Amino acid sequence: MSFIDNPDIIALQPRLQDSDAAVRRIALIDLADLEEPDALPLLTTSLRTDSDADVRAEAARLLAAWEEPEVITALCEALTDSNHSVQELAAHSLTQLKESISGQWILPWAVHSDVSVRRRALRALRELRLPAAAEPAIAALGDADAGVRREAVGVLAWLKHKPALADLATLASHDIDVDVRRAATGALGFAAEPQSLRALYKALQDSQWQVREEAAATLGKLGFKEAGTELVDALADDYWQVRLQAARALGKLRFIPANPALISLLGHSISNLRKEAALALGEIGDQHAVLALRHAENDSDPEVRKAVRIALAQLSERVA
Repeated sequence: MSFIDNPDIIALQPRLQDSDAAVRRIALIDLADLEEPDALPLLTTSLRTDSDADVRAEAARLLAAWEEPEVITALCEALTDSNHSVQELAAHSLTQLKESISGQWILPWAVHSDVSVRRRALRALRELRLPAAAEPAIAALGDADAGVRREAVGVLAWLKHKPALADLATLASHDIDVDVRRAATGALGFAAEPQSLRALYKALQDSQWQVREEAAATLGKLGFKEAGTELVDALADDYWQVRLQAARALGKLRFIPANPALISLLGHSISNLRKEAALALGEIGDQHAVLALRHAENDSDPEVRKAVRIALAQLSERVA
């Protein structure tokens, strides 16, 4: 093996085989610090075979910097380790991969019999944007485990996979798990399609405020002008987080009929709502908001006063 010719690696080998796990763990750190590809077999061997979970966990952490197939395979195998910390660190290292092609070695693990392995494999595939990940992700939308379904939604959203829109819309409206509904609602933001709009309208009426909040934010992101009326209604939601996202979305849409409701929010007890209402009024650009914004210039919150100044400057520019 090539690492035999490297004196720095040779010097570390006795410590890697020491009977003391703490010594072996520190030796792994020193080995990784060399940043030598020739050291990878020793790191992956420690991950696979060391008797101490702390040593295996350290190896999993240290392998995060490498994209070699043998490293990815070893990390995927570690997803089935008997120790939870090793599993988690291996999963985290997999999420640090940057090259899309690296996902091809993770794909088989996305259909593993163990639900936690499926979940972590899909999470690792998400930001790699590997087109081949779409098929197992779509299949995983029907998984019995909510965590798997949520991670599958993430894969499809990062891929902006339009053939999955109908399935995502169904999840956004009907999944029994609130986190899955919320994730699917946000995922609809990659395509301004009629089926997305219908599902988002329904999500604005969801029983859980987190889903309604996500729906309001996604409608603003997509720029659906026709959603203005529904978003104005959302300004009266029981939860201020939903109202905040609705105000922000109405600003992005420049929906002039929202002015009265937004002006009313300038007097709300929650400063974040007052701030977002002011910013939205500035973006909408209707001069009828100037007087209300002038009254808000002396707001008790400095962030609100700053937002009011920004809004008034925007309105002034439009007049000029």
